[in-house]
Amino acid sequence: MNNKVLIVDDAIFMRALLKDILTNGGYTVVAEASNGREAIEQYKKHKPVVVLMDIVMPDMDGIEAVKEIMKYDSNAKVIMCSALGQQPLVLEALNAGAKEFIIKPFQAEKVLSSINSILS
Repeated sequence: MNNKVLIVDDAIFMRALLKDILTNGGYTVVAEASNGREAIEQYKKHKPVVVLMDIVMPDMDGIEAVKEIMKYDSNAKVIMCSALGQQPLVLEALNAGAKEFIIKPFQAEKVLSSINSILS
């Protein structure tokens, strides 16, 4: 099974936390990105099965990145990662093509169940 995941977050510690959760859950983190532009490049390069994408980032935010990734691959599976209180942004991201969202701080079970649900 293809279990490649791309992690996109401008905070290094958030990427590290997600990487631990994913690795322990049997997924392979093929790349990380700290902004939307890097996310698009890494998506095209690695073709991950799932992208975990932060919404608020410098340079290019997660919503713009989702739009670009969906133009490139309409079957892309993107899960948005947001802090509490970002509901309007989450809705915008879902309208842009994201499949699901998870709330920070991350709970391993929620991250893995979100991935499993969009892959099944």
